[in-house]
Amino acid sequence: MEAVNHSRVSEFVLLGLTDSPQLQIFLFVMFSVFCLMTMLGNCLILLTVLSTPHLHSPMYFLLSNLSLIDMCLSSFATPKMIMDFFAQHKTISFEGCISQIFFLHLFTGTEIVLLISMSFDRYIAICKPLHYSSIMSQRVCVGLVATSWTVGFLHTMSQLAFTLYLPFCGPNVVDSFFCDLPLVIQLACIDIYVLGIFMISTSGVIALVSFLFLLTSYITVLVTIKDHSSTGSTKAFSTCTAHFIVVLMFFGPCIFIYVWPFTDFLVDKVLSVFYTIFTPFLNPLIYTLRNQEVKTAVKKKLSNQYLNLGKTTPIYSVQ
Repeated sequence: MEAVNHSRVSEFVLLGLTDSPQLQIFLFVMFSVFCLMTMLGNCLILLTVLSTPHLHSPMYFLLSNLSLIDMCLSSFATPKMIMDFFAQHKTISFEGCISQIFFLHLFTGTEIVLLISMSFDRYIAICKPLHYSSIMSQRVCVGLVATSWTVGFLHTMSQLAFTLYLPFCGPNVVDSFFCDLPLVIQLACIDIYVLGIFMISTSGVIALVSFLFLLTSYITVLVTIKDHSSTGSTKAFSTCTAHFIVVLMFFGPCIFIYVWPFTDFLVDKVLSVFYTIFTPFLNPLIYTLRNQEVKTAVKKKLSNQYLNLGKTTPIYSVQ
């Protein structure tokens, strides 16, 4: 790889979350459980939506894609972080570090656009219900998901366009549990002010503008719901409120970290945990498992699997 030949640094040292052995054991158990539950929960939701015909609607199509992205987001750095709790020297190769930056911005950029698409879906469903089926067609839904991945890819490539060829000639300690761009580019042997401004304009500002757009969208929806007092409106209000909580948890840390990228806050590590571990874990609970249709479909699928397992299990009688 040409970028590696131009760099004197072949690996980076990750300081991780803590140096305390006792705390590392506790975090190992906690994050292992979170990672396992995230993968199982999102996988179950994805399979349930795909195998349940009455869930083949625009909202659930977008939700299943959110589950897929959350599975990816929780796997690009979390498994290594878990293994590093028992590693004396927490290191990552230059190529591995660049890969983490690539996948982080690919998945977060994709999720940002997908969350906007989901808010658009709720806006049409609540504010323009008579036109919902014509506006949110299958073609439009596929186009929204394809646009999400395209924007995510273009975004991450814009971040790596200059990072790949930065000279890293000495310092190689990253004060985090994964390679985050604001921390890595500070280790370059050149003035990074211009690159920092570029990064802020393409990450921090994008996250902030997207959050304000989503905030405006959900406020519009909630104001529309307020004019109705039916049971359906109450359900829609609860759904939109829960959705906005997840949006706030996802965008809050991103905005804080990328709008002030070159400031060292101890809270940065905690915020990184939110959008890489906690948000993918909470999304299935808030977006789908609170939904009665999804809960019913999941219970039915699990009961069918149990019954099928019972039928295929041989029963031996004692003669």
